[in-house]
Amino acid sequence: MVDELVLLLQALLVRHRALSIENNQLMEQLRLLVCERATLLRQVRPPSCPVPFPHTFDGETSRLPEFIVQTTSYMLVNEDRFCNDAMKVAFLISLLTGEAEEWVVPYIEMDSPLLSDYRAFLEEFKQCFGWDEEEDDDDDEIENY
Repeated sequence: MVDELVLLLQALLVRHRALSIENNQLMEQLRLLVCERATLLRQVRPPSCPVPFPHTFDGETSRLPEFIVQTTSYMLVNEDRFCNDAMKVAFLISLLTGEAEEWVVPYIEMDSPLLSDYRAFLEEFKQCFGWDEEEDDDDDEIENY
């Protein structure tokens, strides 16, 4: 009986050694796959955006030009994401807080045509939050100079 137990123990030790070797081989394969995955992901990931994500806008008139420049720049470098006017307007709306967010709610509730016309929406937005048209005229004169 003791001889049988010794033989059984030896068989278990041999099996344990074989499983340990197989486990080490599998771990090495896993390590290689993880490295290969990381290499492939670096190749497929789009480069980081050179323009930072715009800050929210709460209706503060002095921040309006900055907000419009930020959002316009961001949409330009990501034009594949903003392929139509409705997407552009939705993006602007998603960045509104406070008074500016309250301003846009009626347009959303009545499903205003402005929600799918970026230029018209932007003009209405600028008018409401105090865009100085004289500054625009001055800028045009400088550009035409």
